[in-house]
Amino acid sequence: MSNDPGQPPVISPLGLRPETLDAPDGLDVGARLRRVREARGLSQRELARRSGVTNGTISLIEQNKNSPSVASLKKVLDGIPLSLTEFFALDEAPETQVFFRAEELIRVTDGLLEFKRVGTGEGDRLQMMVERYQPGADTGRALYHHEGEEAGVVIAGHVEITVGAERRTLGPNEAYHFDSRIPHRFRNPGKEIAVLISACTPPSF
Repeated sequence: MSNDPGQPPVISPLGLRPETLDAPDGLDVGARLRRVREARGLSQRELARRSGVTNGTISLIEQNKNSPSVASLKKVLDGIPLSLTEFFALDEAPETQVFFRAEELIRVTDGLLEFKRVGTGEGDRLQMMVERYQPGADTGRALYHHEGEEAGVVIAGHVEITVGAERRTLGPNEAYHFDSRIPHRFRNPGKEIAVLISACTPPSF
């Protein structure tokens, strides 16, 4: 949208000129965009592709390092899709949300390793995720470690889990539980997708 000297200025549905974005007082545009994107299960890369903008643009807006124009924000929201009016009228996510639809799980990673987190991720003391490993997917050749403890149950397929000097391949309904400070690694050695439900405290993602 642009203004032609011979034409009346274009006004957005919010009553704002396209070159400005005067968000309601106290509204964190970046945080709201991130919540909406994650609630729809979209990565920054996927939203950028749908909107026709760069990954960097989405990242800068969500970090509030780039104040978008009305036109720019509308372009991004069109990729969701969500109108400007709906975006600014959204209520904040309830702090006490108990139940989550499948599309409300927050995508942490995608690709060969797809991790989706349960909960809002804000102030959580427990991290629970649905993890999907494509055939050959691996958390990395180098074992990693972090504070806390974790446990999980394999739902489908097989997952090879290495914890320190121990290694075992688990199948459906088999489980694990260990101190996360011990170096560990997860890998799908099979030819079918592996799925597990994991829990970790405190959250590591």
